[in-house]
This record gives sequence, C-alpha cells and structure tokens, in this order.
Amino acid sequence: MLHTLVSDYQAIISAFIKHNNFGEQPTELYEPIRYILNLGGKRLRPVLTLLAHHLYKDLDHASVAVGSGIEVFHNFSLLHDDIMDNAPVRRGQPTVHEKWNANVAILSGDVMLVRAYQMIMQVPDDNLRWLLHRFSETAAQVCEGQQWDMNFESLPTVTVEQYLDMIKLKTAVLLGFSLEAGGITAYASEHDRYILNQIGTLAGIGFQLMDDLLDVYGEADKFGKRVGGDIVSNKKTFLLIDAIEEAKNTPLEDELNYWLSVTDKDDEKVQTITAIYNTLGVKDKTEQLIAKYFTDALDAIHQLEGAREDRKQHLSNYLKQLMNRDS
Repeated sequence: MLHTLVSDYQAIISAFIKHNNFGEQPTELYEPIRYILNLGGKRLRPVLTLLAHHLYKDLDHASVAVGSGIEVFHNFSLLHDDIMDNAPVRRGQPTVHEKWNANVAILSGDVMLVRAYQMIMQVPDDNLRWLLHRFSETAAQVCEGQQWDMNFESLPTVTVEQYLDMIKLKTAVLLGFSLEAGGITAYASEHDRYILNQIGTLAGIGFQLMDDLLDVYGEADKFGKRVGGDIVSNKKTFLLIDAIEEAKNTPLEDELNYWLSVTDKDDEKVQTITAIYNTLGVKDKTEQLIAKYFTDALDAIHQLEGAREDRKQHLSNYLKQLMNRDS
C-alpha cells in the first residue's frame, strides 16, 4: 500500500514538474534545468508534503504545486552545492557544472529558485502570505547551513554539537518545512503544523546522518555518488568528528592524523580510515544516533491532533523506510 502511494506521489510530482514551462531559449540556460530535474531522485521532500496534506484532506492542486516548488528549490540548491563541493557526480550522472560549466550551473540554479517561488505561489490567497514567509525563512536557513559547512572546512576542530546544528540547517529544516507546507495547504491547526515541522526536522537530521554513513559503507551503484568521497576530502562528518574524539590518547590517534594529511592515495586512505572507524565503533554509534532521531520523529506523529488516524500510518511507514534505506 505505502509503496503504491509513494510511487503515485512521485509520479504526480514528476508530471507536474515536466509539464511546467521553465523556458526554452537560450537552451544553455534551460537545458541544464531539465537535465537535473530528469535525473529523478527520491522526490523525498514533495512526497512528505503530499503525505502531510493527505493526513487531513485529499490532494489538490495547491498541495501538488507547493510540493513541486519545494522539489525545484531542493534541486536548485544541489546545482550550487555541487559547484562549492567540486562534486563530479550527482545521482550517478555528471553534475551540471561538469557537463556544462560553473557559470551555467549558477545561472540555471537562479532561474530554478525563481520558478520554485512561482510554483509555491499557486495557493489560495488566505494561505499565500504565511506559506511564502515560512518558505523564505527556511530557504535562508538552508543557505546558513551551507555556509557553516564551508566554514568547517577551514576550522581545525568541529564539535558534534556544531555538526548537528549545521546539518539541521543545511538539510533537516527543508524536510521540516516540507511536512509543514502540507499541513498549511490542508489548513491544519497551528499546533499540528508545528508538530509536522518537528517531525520532518528530526527525520531530516537522521536522514543526513544516514547519508554520511552510506558515504562510507554504502554500495556505489545504489548510493549514486562516489563511496568514500567524504573520507578523501576530509569532510567533517559525524563519523570523522567522533573518530577524532575517540582516537585521542590511543595508538590510533597518530595513524588517523597521518591519513588525514594524505592527498595522493585515495583508495588506501578510504580503506584505512574505514578500518579505523570500525575499530573505534563509529559505525555502530552512528547507527544508534540515526535510530534515535527517527524514533523521536515517529513518536511525534502521535501528537498530531487533527490528522486522520487511518492515514498517520502512511507517514510512519515512510519514515521507517527512510531510516532503513541503502541508497
């Protein structure tokens, strides 16, 4: 039942985006937009929007338009993030700045942000002002999170608390807004909209931690990105931050510090640091933290007061699916 429902929602969102007229000329501006949006992906954020709306009402044009706008915004952020990270691959295919160039990716992304607002504006006037206010707040937080992530690259140390705060902004708040937006389009109560945001934010932190875990332990053909890329670039993920802390005053401290300084032995570096993670129990600790955030999100579903009881299970099952994903 859930698989069919999610597949239907993904198809609805994909069809809405496909039939939206982003523009035709110049082709160098609009072709990259069609390229990135046609790469697919989980459509996670709009699915959350539609699941949240469906807790209260059947789907309508406004909920689909808002969900689609959130998906376009998310993909806009990926175009710019990939430039900043110098990422060569996205969803198993060349990134836009690799296939075209960085200037094209920046400008195409800018158009996507404009189009995202145009989609989200397709709601009744009595919902429009608050929806745009909350979307704009969230979009700014996503940018704050990205800046903190870049700042971390030049900091000698980052704490676990700082890292969790960063991924909350960069990733989780948009999942929180995605659920909240579905509540807004369904005219849910202020209490329920707040709870929906909390559910999505908690799940979003767990989702990003799972991404960090899969970057080390995932399978390349499923993950869609280079496995071990975070290790090669010394990216300060939860796994690395925890490993540095756990290795202090142990024989592994010097070995870990040495491999963090290595820049010309990528495969060996990934294998060795992964082995250090295993020795220090970092994988198990990450999995426990992921489970905690998703469990808290699942528990919060019970706090929704106006949602239909027979539809809460759909959201619950979807979050469980995200918690146990392998890609």
